[in-house]
Amino acid sequence: MTKYKVGYTQGTYDLFHVGHLNLLKNAKKNCDYLIVGINSDKLVHEYKHKNPIIPEQERLQIIEALKIVDEVFICNTLDKLTIWQDHHFDEIFIGTDWQGSPRWNDTEKQLAKIGVKVTYLPYTKHISSSIIRDKIGVENEN
Repeated sequence: MTKYKVGYTQGTYDLFHVGHLNLLKNAKKNCDYLIVGINSDKLVHEYKHKNPIIPEQERLQIIEALKIVDEVFICNTLDKLTIWQDHHFDEIFIGTDWQGSPRWNDTEKQLAKIGVKVTYLPYTKHISSSIIRDKIGVENEN
């Protein structure tokens, strides 16, 4: 019997677009149960130095409405070990745009110690929330 596999991914998901959808669909193909952490407004401001356009509760509702997502929560940390303590996922999914970065190299090592696999999924290059912000003329406030 195959083990039931729990997957996890995390993001801001501001100005939801096809790149977000592609990541979530690809993640779901690799697990039985997909958990998504939505970065809180406060967390986004702390590490991106800008505020999301769509408030966290509305971003949560958008992701929650997707049939490919099994569980959603507001996340206040980027520390994947802390998140794992509450959600015990087997595999974490992140875009290839982060592959090889110092932060994710460290994260891979930390998660390997508890048996969690890091899987990089194709990044949709032609679209991002930042690209949309630029096109509609929204400044990235500090």
